[in-house]
Amino acid sequence: MKTRNSLLMAAGLALAAAGATTLEARELSFAIGHPPVSLLVKGAEEGAKMFNEETGGDMTLKVFPLTLLSMVETSGGLREGLADVGTVMTPYFPNEFPHTNLIVESSMLLHTMGDDVADLQAGAFAGAVSEFVLTKCPECVDEFAAQNQVFTGGTATPPYLLNCTKPIVTMEDLQGARLRIGGANWARWSEAIGAAPITMSGNEMLEALNQGVLDCILLSTPDIYNFGMGGSVTDITKGAPGGAYFASLSNMNKDSWNELTPDQRTAFLRAMAKAAALVVHGYQSNAEELEAGAKEKGVTMHDADPEVVAATLDFVKKDRDYAVDYFASQYGVERGDEMLTDFTALLKKWVDLMRGAKTAEDYESLYWNEIYSRVDVDQYGVN
Repeated sequence: MKTRNSLLMAAGLALAAAGATTLEARELSFAIGHPPVSLLVKGAEEGAKMFNEETGGDMTLKVFPLTLLSMVETSGGLREGLADVGTVMTPYFPNEFPHTNLIVESSMLLHTMGDDVADLQAGAFAGAVSEFVLTKCPECVDEFAAQNQVFTGGTATPPYLLNCTKPIVTMEDLQGARLRIGGANWARWSEAIGAAPITMSGNEMLEALNQGVLDCILLSTPDIYNFGMGGSVTDITKGAPGGAYFASLSNMNKDSWNELTPDQRTAFLRAMAKAAALVVHGYQSNAEELEAGAKEKGVTMHDADPEVVAATLDFVKKDRDYAVDYFASQYGVERGDEMLTDFTALLKKWVDLMRGAKTAEDYESLYWNEIYSRVDVDQYGVN
């Protein structure tokens, strides 16, 4: 009888443990302020699928495109726990992320790294910024922590182009042209060449373009179609301003991160390496295809006038020192020159790495081996 009672007690404890496991399992929400057709959303969904498989359902991840939080709401929403994971556009929040934005806004340095960099820049810039923040910028990590967030890597776009409702090709065309910009570096470039920069959320661009509030949007070609603006753009000018946009793809609410076991954190990082690779490869490979498709639909493609190209390169060389001084005086960034020197070297490394990467699997392997696998999941972001 004693043996039978022991067996019954053991069975009861096993059932209780199983019930506790069921109760503890939960779904993490992943907010992305892009529409469902966006490459950002599609990559994140594949990453979520991988995470769910790796965790065996104990902790799952579900993507909510556009509905849960908009792009301007995501950072605050993560801070307050309205979402567990979210894509954060740090240039929207200059006061909260100055060290990060100094690096993010240096993307036009790619102009100085060779004629073939345009075909590499999405993958290279995503890798360089992610590695820099995680390994060389404790101030960046602290900025995210102050917003109750854990940075877990990001993505980047192909070169930014002039996507317009009329031909904007020469310096004369640019004088007074109303350009929607997505970061302070592009605002400075716009002013330097005589245009008028206008800041607005990505979710407002289509209406502004259709109402004539804007002449052009500075954006990569894939994002013109991600946001449904393909029918409004009539002229695209390549060669200026250039530079990539970096998004923190999968920042996690700090409390949610601390809920995860070390193995689950590793699974999340592994999944986000895949998501980042799919997004940047998708952006890079789709850009040429979309430009060809735009031509077929009557969009006129231009090359920026040589005077514009020369003025842009001159701007890039001068803007580095300006940015260091500006971020020091405006936001108290004390080691901006050292940061940009280290980041430039890292960016060159990633440009070289990307010369041999052809497929999304190549990108994923580089991101995992060079960045994500090196994160100490027992310590990073843990209270």
